This record gives sequence, structure tokens and C-alpha cells, in this order.
Amino acid sequence: MRHLPVRMARWSARHAGRAIAGWFAFVVLCLVAGIALGTNEATTKDFWVGEAGRAEATATEGGLERSPTERIMIRARSGELDMAAAGAAAQDVTERMRDLPEVESVAAPVRSKDGEVLLVSVVLNGPELKGKKNVVPLLEQTAAVGADHPHLVVEETGSPAISKGVNDQRDEDLALSERISLPVTVVTLLIVFGSVIMAGVPLLLALSSIAAAIGLSMVASHVMPDAGVGTNLILLIGLAVGVDYTLFYLKREREERARAGGRLGPEALVELAAATAGRAIVISGLAVIVSTATLYLATDVIFSSLATGTILVVAVAVASSLTVLPALLVVIGRRADRLAPRRAARRARRGKPARAGKPETGRMFGALLRPARTRPALTLCLSVLVMLGLTVPALGLKLIDPGKDTFSRDIPAMRVYDRLTESFPELFVTHEVVTRSTPEQAAQVKRALEDLGRRAQADPLFARAPKEAESAKDAQDATDAKDATSPGNPTNPKGPQSPTNPRSPAISEPTVRTSADGRISVLELSVPHPAPSAEAIESLTRLRQDHIPATVGRLSGVETAVSGDVARGRDYVSHESDKLPLVLGFLLLMTFLMTVWAFRSVVLGAIGVVLNLLSAGASLGLLVLVFQGTWAEGLLAFDSLGAIASRVPLFLVVILFGLSMDYQVFVVSRIQEARQNGMSAREAVLEGINRSAKVVTSAAIVMVTVFGAFVALHLTEMKQMGFCLAVAVLLDAVVIRLMVLPSVLLLLGERAWWPARRPGRTVRAQEPAAAGSPAEVG
Repeated sequence: MRHLPVRMARWSARHAGRAIAGWFAFVVLCLVAGIALGTNEATTKDFWVGEAGRAEATATEGGLERSPTERIMIRARSGELDMAAAGAAAQDVTERMRDLPEVESVAAPVRSKDGEVLLVSVVLNGPELKGKKNVVPLLEQTAAVGADHPHLVVEETGSPAISKGVNDQRDEDLALSERISLPVTVVTLLIVFGSVIMAGVPLLLALSSIAAAIGLSMVASHVMPDAGVGTNLILLIGLAVGVDYTLFYLKREREERARAGGRLGPEALVELAAATAGRAIVISGLAVIVSTATLYLATDVIFSSLATGTILVVAVAVASSLTVLPALLVVIGRRADRLAPRRAARRARRGKPARAGKPETGRMFGALLRPARTRPALTLCLSVLVMLGLTVPALGLKLIDPGKDTFSRDIPAMRVYDRLTESFPELFVTHEVVTRSTPEQAAQVKRALEDLGRRAQADPLFARAPKEAESAKDAQDATDAKDATSPGNPTNPKGPQSPTNPRSPAISEPTVRTSADGRISVLELSVPHPAPSAEAIESLTRLRQDHIPATVGRLSGVETAVSGDVARGRDYVSHESDKLPLVLGFLLLMTFLMTVWAFRSVVLGAIGVVLNLLSAGASLGLLVLVFQGTWAEGLLAFDSLGAIASRVPLFLVVILFGLSMDYQVFVVSRIQEARQNGMSAREAVLEGINRSAKVVTSAAIVMVTVFGAFVALHLTEMKQMGFCLAVAVLLDAVVIRLMVLPSVLLLLGERAWWPARRPGRTVRAQEPAAAGSPAEVG
């Protein structure tokens, strides 16, 4: 492990052309393989969790699974709705939709209680997740009907249309984040290196690593299905760590070049950098990979997809730093050596002195380090108190599974959805009660479910107001029910609705659907409240704890489970909460073991765990403070959910532990190196921090920019992730690495390295012939 980065750098330096060509061939091969195999997307069953998942599995077994449904609303452009014109438009919609291969059935039109909207419901073929792909022809036909009836507004919404709108918006947001983060990254690198060529190297390797990881993720999806979020994370993490790893390596190579003063060639300089920065990069990458792998313990397809994407892009970024980067540095170094005499001659002719090396730590970093250097105990106490104070809001953390009601209203389908639920509030939420029994119990189960439906309708959380129910019934009667169920009616091309394949209109009394074999039944109950609301959640609780036990729950041998919009979200949050202790426990253990392995110090392992907890806790506290309330809505352009998206905390804690290890390993490696060179414990801490402060802060600026760009996105969940990651990196780089860590190490002295013994002084190699020896370069 210690010698591997040097051996790889030596080979790449001696075969620069082949190393560069091989790397880009590898990137192309990854992309070609990924495109050839395609992406194996997660199916509906991959998302089943908890009781809701069991209910959906049972319903699917009986052929009663939920189908993707679109709603086409017809309303007047101004004034009252002309029912004759609306009826003609509804007939036009029905005929067009019926002819589409993506459509399974079309329901009879239903009029809203105020008479201002006519609604046509269209059921698509295939599972729910395919709806967002199959909905495009339906949207086109809806637009065509609207153009043919200019005096009416014909608009479409539904889960498929909303999902497509969310995906389109996400793509636009990612493009926006790239336009924000890439220029800032380039400017930061230009400031650090003062060279266009050197600034371009980290960006080139980061982008190529992202491309290779995307191809590999497509291949990996055939082992672990892709939940549709992996690529987003590859872009987010890939740019951050790709630039960071390259930056660490480049800065070290330039240090060695300045120290050698022209006595060593590019190959020897690369080997010296590989022996120090290369090893730190490998350890950092392994730490991120091991930390991220704990997400697999959550047994959730989304987290597994996120973990796979992160692991792949980090592994590829590490590989690029060990293989193609040394080759590029040798090529650039040889060119610089050829041009050096000419540049020196030009400067001499102009009477300019040779450039002096810049100090490792400027005034700003010196000022930040001064408190820890002069008063470590006081600095430690104050810094820890500040971080703990920032953590306090996290104690009030509330979790929510964001549903479609929480999506941005910049999506056209969401604005239509708001108008739909205003006219038809019963379409907000549907609870699905699923039972499994023997065929002999089918009649008994049906009566119990019908009783459950009546009890629910008598419950204020479920029942529609009497006037609303009467209006709905009158509207339904006006649609000529006989024609709607006749075999020749165009709105029902598949003939009368049978108990095994019903397609209810938008408004109906609770009905029971039973499978052909009589074993499985489903009861759908409407709730006129949005999914995240307290009323909708209370209706689920009351259904599970009161209504079901009093009805179908009394039947012996009958399995009952509830799914639906609210149940999915609540069960998902519960599932994650149950897995959190397991994931967090393994995360802490792996962080400790990785640090002990890297530095042979139990004390440093414990310090690493505590510092990572401080960083993660403070960032989560700020996340709760900003996003769980409403005071920052105008500032960051979001609508508060009153809670944090359920996936965010677990994912962020895991990723933050991995990213924090990056800085921990790099900084402590510099301290360890100074200690091995014979410095006292105090001198080694100050030397290591001084030499790493600038590059760590530069890397943090890149990460903060990349993550901070996500705050400009529309999706609240992505805003929360970007904000928390950006804040965590900033706190970790400034407060933890420049104040807390040096204070702790200065106070502990040699005890920080227990049980490792104090090393003997290592003599650095000064000649090119000796530069390649790992034993000599440390």
C-alpha cells in the first residue's frame, strides 16, 4: 500500500504517452460499455418498503396494482363553462386517447361540484414508473385538443406528467449548476496555480473521471438497479473530489519542484509527490468508499444507487490521480524545463530578479491559525461550543417523504394539479386497503371492506361534504351511465367493467375490487387533504389503528395492509429511521478503523470520529434552522416543508464523514511527515497545518462552489442537500481543520500518536537517483 502509488507514478512517468492514451481509452471503453448495455432501471417493486410495500406486492400478485393515471381538465377560458362545447372537447380527448397504444382505458367525463370543470381520466398501460416515458403522446394530444377548441382551456396533469416535469426540471437545474460551479472552479484553480495549463489539469481529470464513472454505473445497474439518482450524484461528487485529489497531488509536486531548485527531473519530482500526496489520496479515497458503502445497510434502492454512483466516481478519481496525472505532470514538467532557460534570459534582459517562492501560509491563514497556536485550550473550548451551539437545532429535526404536493410550481403539470385538487379535492390522497384470504372467505372479506368504507365515509377526515357528494352524483348521472358501460361505447373500448378489472371514474363511493381467484381484495378510500398534511397523516393512523381492527381486522386468517400516497411516505420514513442506528454505528466504526489503519494511532482515530460528528451535527443543525422554518424562504427561493426530506440526513451524514476524512487524512499526513523528519510534536503540528492550510482551503472553495450551486435548484430536496454539504465543507475546512484539530493536537503533544512510537528522523533524498526510493522519501 505504501509503495503502490510510487510504483504506479514511476511507470506512468517513464511511459507518459502510453499512460495518457491508456487513460482516455479506458474512459471511452467505460462509456461504450455503458451505452451498449444500457441502464437497468429500478422497477416499482424495488421501491416497496414496509407495510405499504407488502400491500403493493399483494395487490400486484392479484393483478390489482395501481396503474398510472392522467387527468385532462376542460374549463372555460373566461366566464361560465359551456357544457356543449366542453362535451365536444371531452369527446375529442376520448377519441384521441383511445387510439394511443400507451392508453389502457378512458373513463366517462365527470363534472366538478361547481360545474366549472369537466374531467376525463385516462389510465395508461404498464407499471407506474413507466408512466413518465409513456405520457409524452398523451400530452401532445391534449395540446392538440386545446388548439382545436380555442375557447376552452384543455390541460393535463397526473403522476406521469408530474414525474416527467420533475425530470425535465432536474436536467435544467443540473445544467444551471454546471454553469455556476465550473467558472468558479476554473477561477479558483487559476488563483492557486497562476497557470492556465495547470488549472486545466484538475478540471480535465475530474470531467474524464465523471464520464468513466457514468459508463461504469450503467454497467453496475445490471447488478444493482438504478433508481434514477446515481448520475446526479456522480456529477456532484465527481467534480468535487476529482478536483480535490488532483489539487493535492499538483500542490505537492510543485512544492518538491521548488525545494529541488532544478536539481531533480520531472520523473523524480512525480515520484516524490506520489510517496506523500499519492498515499494520502489513496487513503482518502478508501475512506470515502468505505463510508459510503454503509448506505447499502439501509436496504433501500435509492441509497444503494447513491452509494454505487459515489463509490464508482471516487474510485475512478483516485485511479486518475495515480495513473494519468503523473504522466501529465511529466509532460508539463519537461516542457517547463525546456522553456525555463528562455524565461530566465528574458527576465535577466529586463532586469527582473528571479521569482521568489510564495509562502505556504498567507496573512489570512496566519490569522486563523494564531488562536490555536497561542491559546489552544481557549480556542478548543470556544470552537467546540460554537459547533455544539450550531448542532442544537438538529434536536428538533422532523422528517418527511416529499411527495408530488411538494414539487415546484414552476412545473406546468403542478400548476394544473393545484387546479385539479381545488375542483376535485378527493383526488388529493388515496388509501388502498389490501387483503389476502382464502377464496372461501371472499364474500366475508368484501362485506367487511364495505363496512370499512362506510365507517371511513362517516369519519370527518375521509368523508366529502354532503353537497359535494350530491353534486358529484348528479354530474355522474348526467354522463349517461348506460352508454359508458356498453361494449360499443368509445370511452370504454374494452367493454363493461368487471370486478377483476374495474376502472372507476374520478369520483366514486368506496368500492371493493377482487382478484379473479377471490384471494385478494382492494378497497380505495379518498382523503380530501394533501399528502404531507397533518390531516392526511392522521387519516392513515386512524385507518390502521381504529377502522381496520374494527372491521376486516376481526376476520381470522385474513392478512391486511395499507398502501397509498401517505402510507408510502410514512413507511419510508419509518424504514429509514429504523436503519439509521445500524448505518451510523458501522459508519463510526469504519471511520475509527480507517484512521487507526492510516496513522497507527488509536487517539487519532477517536479524534477523527469526534470531529466528524461535530462537523455533521453542526451542518444538520443549520439545515434544520434554515429549511424547517419559513424565515429563509425568500432568501433561498423555496417553500418550506416544515420538515427535512427523509433521505437527506442519512445520506448527508455518510457523505460528510467521507469528505471530512479527505481533509483529515491530508492534514494529518503533513503533520506525520513533519514528525518523521525530526520535528517536535508542536513543531510538526504547526508545520503540517501551515503547509496544508492553503491547499485545503482551495479544495474547500471548489467543493463549496459545487455543492452551493445546488441551492439554486428548484427541488427542495436538492436544495437541502447542496446547502448542507456546502456548509459542512466550509465548517470542516475552517473551524475543524484550522482551529479545533490543531488545538487538540497541540494540547495532546506526543500522546496524540499513541500507541505508535516516536519515529527516527528521516533524511530526504536530494539526488535524482535516490528520489524513487519510497523508504527514503517517506
